[in-house]
Amino acid sequence: MIDVFQSIITLEGITGFSKHERIVQGIKNAIDSKVLVKGSALPSVNQMVNSLGFARKTIVRAYTELKENGIIESRNRLGYYVTSENTNQNMKVALLLYAFHTFQEIFYNTFREHLGEDIQLDIFFHHNNIEVFESIVSTIKGRYGMYVIAPIPSPETGKILQHIPSNKLLLIDRYYNLGPDYSHITQEFEQSMYDALLNLKSVIGKYEELVLFFKENTDYPMEVLRSFQRFCETNTIKGSIHQKYKTGSLKKGCVYFTIGDTDLWSILKDVQKQGLVIGEDIGILSHNDTPVKEIISGGITTFSTDFELMAKMSADFVLERKAIQETIPSIMIRRNSL
Repeated sequence: MIDVFQSIITLEGITGFSKHERIVQGIKNAIDSKVLVKGSALPSVNQMVNSLGFARKTIVRAYTELKENGIIESRNRLGYYVTSENTNQNMKVALLLYAFHTFQEIFYNTFREHLGEDIQLDIFFHHNNIEVFESIVSTIKGRYGMYVIAPIPSPETGKILQHIPSNKLLLIDRYYNLGPDYSHITQEFEQSMYDALLNLKSVIGKYEELVLFFKENTDYPMEVLRSFQRFCETNTIKGSIHQKYKTGSLKKGCVYFTIGDTDLWSILKDVQKQGLVIGEDIGILSHNDTPVKEIISGGITTFSTDFELMAKMSADFVLERKAIQETIPSIMIRRNSL
C-alpha cells in the first residue's frame, strides 16, 4: 500500500494535475510499474483519506473514473480491485443488443471501428427476454462508463433502466420513452413501412396475395405487423399472416414478406427446386438489409434502416457525450425480387 501512496505523492506539485487526477494517474503508474497487478486490492477510501488528506469525494471521484475506464472494480464489502493492466484504455462501454443477427453484426463492427482501440467494448444479448434483460442490466450497472442498449418494449424496461444515469445511457434500435433527459438513436417502423408499401401498391397488385411471416412474442417489431394490416385493409389487398414459412408451400402468384432470414433462405431454396422466376412468378420483400441480400438471386428488395449510420452516431455519442434524440428513417430498397 505504501508504494501506491508514493506513486500518488510523487505527482504532487506537477503542473496540470488536480488532486483527483493525481490519484488516477498515480494508480495507473503503480500498475504500469507492476506495484499493482490484476487482482491487487487498492487502499480503501478511508485509508486514502487518512494517508493523503484529500476529501472523501475526491477519492470517490478518482475511483469512479478508474471504474468507468475498466481499470478497477468495486466488490460489495470487499473494496476495490485492479481488473485490467491496460492503463491506456479511456473508457469501458457496455453494448446490449437483441441478438447477433447479421444486421446487428453490421452495427457492432461499425460501432467498434469508430470507437477506436483505446476503448473496451463488452457486448451482451437479451434475446427479447425481459428476465434476461433485467439480469444483465443488474450485473453491468455501475461497472461501465457508458451504456448503449437496445430496449425491450415492455412496461418493466423503464424500471430496470432508471438507475443508469441519463448522461451515460444511449437507447438504440427500438424507441422507448424514458423521458426528455435520455438520449436515443432509433428506427421508425410503422409509418415508413406503410408509405413504402403504398409506393409499391401497383407492383404488389399484380400478384394474387401478399404473405407476411411474423412471429409474435419475439424481437419482431409490432409496428411492421400493424402497417402491413393497415395497408392490406385500406388498399383492398389480399393479405395473410403466418408464423413461419413451411418448406414446400411456395405458391406462384404471391409476394412473400419475411422478417427473419431463416424464412427467406427456405423460400429461396424452394424457388430453385420449383424453377420459379423471382420478380415474375413470385415476389420477395425482406426486412433489414445486408450485403448478401444485395447480391443473392439478382438482389432482394428490402425495407431497412441504415445500421452503419446508427452505429457511427452511437459511437459519436459515447466519445463526445453530447445528448441526442434522433430517429433514422427506414426506407425501401427496390431490387430484382419485386
